[in-house]
Amino acid sequence: MNHVFAIVKDRRRSLFFKLISECALFNVVNVDVSICIPYNPDHNLDEEAWFKVEQFSHQTFCPAALTGEFDTKEYDELTGAQFSKINCLLSVQSGGFYFQKVTPSLFVRKKTLCFGESIKLEEDEHRLVVNDLPDAVYLPGPDTLIFRSLPTISSLFVGIDELYKEATNEEVEGFLVEPFIALANEYNVAKVSKPNRKRISLALDTLAAMSAEDKTSMLAYIDDYCSQKLTFDQFNNKFEISTGEELKLLLYGIEQRFYTTPFGHERRLANSVMALN
Repeated sequence: MNHVFAIVKDRRRSLFFKLISECALFNVVNVDVSICIPYNPDHNLDEEAWFKVEQFSHQTFCPAALTGEFDTKEYDELTGAQFSKINCLLSVQSGGFYFQKVTPSLFVRKKTLCFGESIKLEEDEHRLVVNDLPDAVYLPGPDTLIFRSLPTISSLFVGIDELYKEATNEEVEGFLVEPFIALANEYNVAKVSKPNRKRISLALDTLAAMSAEDKTSMLAYIDDYCSQKLTFDQFNNKFEISTGEELKLLLYGIEQRFYTTPFGHERRLANSVMALN
């Protein structure tokens, strides 16, 4: 049986309340989790793609209510006084848990004409808009959470923003003193943007897996593609970095985002990358 719940935030706790039964809020999301993308903050999803977190029930940010048997009889019904406090809608349907974040803009209180078997005027009715697609779906079978935007669901799963990893100040400082970087124009840690901090976090892992020979080849590769936008001192093997845009190009080069098409030989930058197994 399908059930719809409201999740209310109360002193940092998430409380579940029953709304209605024998109802599904959303169309079934048919997704092959094997082709969903493990979350990567620098990946731009295609229109029909989803991110995923596998072994979700074992994650610290998985709600306790989802880690055991979900018994609908354990939950009270939502009262009218709690309506404006709803933080999330949860539709238990089709063997999955469908979540929609609720923001103030989704609460509607207007005079409306309702068209059905007859036309009637409803005044000052409390309404809550349901989106076409859920913001996240937990699939117990493969124990996987799928979603499209981490910032959207970060308030629903407290702690999930740990996936949105930014390099710390210490890590940024360590990166900026890499032997292939020469800072200029008073560029420093304080000027490194949040997006570049995320890219640095990824780049540190990439560099750690590189051999000394690969790092040398990497510098030539970046210079080849960015010679018009990055200043490279070939004698000292250093890129001059004075702006966030120059740092971004360097980080894209470390992740090997530049490529040439085999037909037409057009030089391009990959907006997102995904490893092919």
